[in-house]
Amino acid sequence: MTVETTVKNGAGPFASHAPADQRIDTLPPAVDVLLVGCGPVGATIANLLARHGVNVLVVDKSTKVFEPPRVIELDDDALRVLLLAGIEERDIEMIAIPSVHGSSRSRDQFAGINSLDSLDRHSTLTFYQSELERCLRARMRRFECAHIALGVGLSGFTQERHHVLARLDLGHRRTHVIRARYLVGADGANSLVRQLIGKAVKGKPFAEERLVVDARHAPHSIGHTVNAFSNGRVFLAGDAAYLTPPFVGRGLLEGLRDAANLCWKLAWVVQGRADARILDTYDEERRPHTNPVVKLARFMEKLVMPRHGGIAPLARGLTRLLRRVPRLRSQLAQWQSQSKAASTRGLFVKGRSSTKLIRGTVIAQGRIRGSDDNTYLSDDVFGQGLVLIGFGTDAQAALDSATAAALARAGGSIVQIARCGRRRDGWEDLDGVFLPHLVPVGWAAVVRPDKTVVHDGPATDAQRLVRESLSLLGQHCWLASEHDAAWGLKTAIHTA
Repeated sequence: MTVETTVKNGAGPFASHAPADQRIDTLPPAVDVLLVGCGPVGATIANLLARHGVNVLVVDKSTKVFEPPRVIELDDDALRVLLLAGIEERDIEMIAIPSVHGSSRSRDQFAGINSLDSLDRHSTLTFYQSELERCLRARMRRFECAHIALGVGLSGFTQERHHVLARLDLGHRRTHVIRARYLVGADGANSLVRQLIGKAVKGKPFAEERLVVDARHAPHSIGHTVNAFSNGRVFLAGDAAYLTPPFVGRGLLEGLRDAANLCWKLAWVVQGRADARILDTYDEERRPHTNPVVKLARFMEKLVMPRHGGIAPLARGLTRLLRRVPRLRSQLAQWQSQSKAASTRGLFVKGRSSTKLIRGTVIAQGRIRGSDDNTYLSDDVFGQGLVLIGFGTDAQAALDSATAAALARAGGSIVQIARCGRRRDGWEDLDGVFLPHLVPVGWAAVVRPDKTVVHDGPATDAQRLVRESLSLLGQHCWLASEHDAAWGLKTAIHTA
């Protein structure tokens, strides 16, 4: 496969803005989360945790960003996660590649992207992985609670009742022992964390010599998914948990979804807002979604790089059909969309309402306008906590003081979305993404920090929606005291 881009690889806008490394002789004795691996998934996890105020140390045995020109494509879901992690739209504009064209050895073009043209349409954007990593690492500098130690590797760990005790290899026969409440392995395909927790890999392992998008010949063991994404206080994310052939461009996307799903749960548990049992839902929600992605990638691999030369013409013909026949394109899109399907188990209230909202899936994002006449993305307004959204109505009116205080204690807020042209009634839905396309006026929903719908129903039932949602976090989080009820949501309610 070859990839042609309209820009040359080289020192990008963030090349000189890497975060200052933690001095090896000043590594802390304890942190909330020890993160192993600082690739794009690891760096995203670090930023997400730091935005929630979690004390995180990132270690990576490599001292440099991986430099070969590996090209990655990210869709709107991935871009939303990056924005949640603190990446700004101007950053994306600076590091995105304007256009990419891919072809096989037969010179048949099977992909073409005008990357920058899609920015406003929230479609797909293409980057050099190295530039994205630099950008993420640079953003870490803003957080006092995020630290990075390059050239430092993990040599082992033991799990205790209340923490993980990890041994770090500092080089030159030096070691450092650190205590972490949780450990996250985002250390790639050859994950040491995965090996140490003994997670067997499902699927037949194989190694092949192939030319990948970064123009390196290297053996790959691909098409694998672990049996579980966690073991006690240790979690796996991205390539450490599964490997996909690089032919549908969804490996990194799934890793970013892992990051969004896991980080807020770790933060809520560390900060005492939720019971530790919610961490079990990370595996429940994420692992089932990676299997169809792996299967689709392996199917596309056979089309793009058939193992036998005799079937290559047939594979190329099928590739052309996939591009040109609408029904086949639709089927391919359906296979891809399986990774976005609602979870059957997880941290949401079971059931389905009569609206287009689906519990267990990410709520749509739209442009909304506030009383200051400025336009914002709805994710920014919903914030980093739980949010009760009233659509065309004030959902707070249905809450008693105790429930309102309980929502505030769990980091919750309240937002009112108004129909286009009705800005006085709340945040104005400029494009009709929410009203009337998604829900009718008078509806309400509870949404998690990763923008997953927890519960929904008529706004008049908002008190029940909030209480049932908060009960999923652990009863101690929603049983408010009378003192709590007295101050309610004074600092937690977002108004237009």
